[in-house]
Amino acid sequence: MKNSLRLVSLLLVVLITIVSCQQSEDAVVKNDNEVSQDVLGKLTALGFNVTDKAPFKFNDGYLVEGDIYLTDSDIASMKPGSVVPVAEQYSTNNLVTGTPRNITVFIATTFPSVYVTALNTAIARYNAEGLNLTFSRVTSSTGASIRITRLSTSQENSGILGSGGFPSGGNPYNAIQLSGILQSTYGLSTNGIATIIAHEIGHNIGLRHTDYYNRAISCGGSASNEGTAGVGANLIPGTPSTATAAAKSYMLACTDGSDRPFNSADKVALNYLY
Repeated sequence: MKNSLRLVSLLLVVLITIVSCQQSEDAVVKNDNEVSQDVLGKLTALGFNVTDKAPFKFNDGYLVEGDIYLTDSDIASMKPGSVVPVAEQYSTNNLVTGTPRNITVFIATTFPSVYVTALNTAIARYNAEGLNLTFSRVTSSTGASIRITRLSTSQENSGILGSGGFPSGGNPYNAIQLSGILQSTYGLSTNGIATIIAHEIGHNIGLRHTDYYNRAISCGGSASNEGTAGVGANLIPGTPSTATAAAKSYMLACTDGSDRPFNSADKVALNYLY
């Protein structure tokens, strides 16, 4: 299963205020990629919000709630979602095991050079925490734990920033897809891109969105609970009882594209898990 980051008015989603343009692009995508009522019913039963931001077909599956990538197989394997009490930091049921271990990350040469610098920054942020997971960038995709590749041009132009997934079998999700126009079109700084990469790595090692229980905190609009989505949403002890946009957690569902290094609660969550 993948999580895709999408740019909205306050978003790390995975979204800078070009709302009128964004809305017109989304409208075209939705009209051309309508999701069947059967799939909508299944998503609703799982606890996903299909009203505020209608799902649409994406790659070989669907983009749900603006930033979650699901295939038909993912949907079929999930259990009905449930709402959990308000809390800030969440993890999935599946985490990376066999620690201590090093996670190698490869980034494709199709990205502008600033992305390599951004990846190095994201890796440095994780390694500075002294976790039982360490990260290193490698120059070959062969055997890499995580491979970062570029989204298609149409996906980039629709405002998608990136996508990642959740661990499986004790291993991190092995892929991240990123937009290659974060700097040229959206004006993100190197550190802003590093924040997005760190966010996707966070998903790949088992972190849910900080405002999982109410995406409106970072994304705006009406309250929306992501549900357990069949992968779990476990409160991480020692983290705040409520999420706020002002706290600027790097794992908020949405971003304004700014630099968001790990805040104190993010660090507590990472150290608790790893």
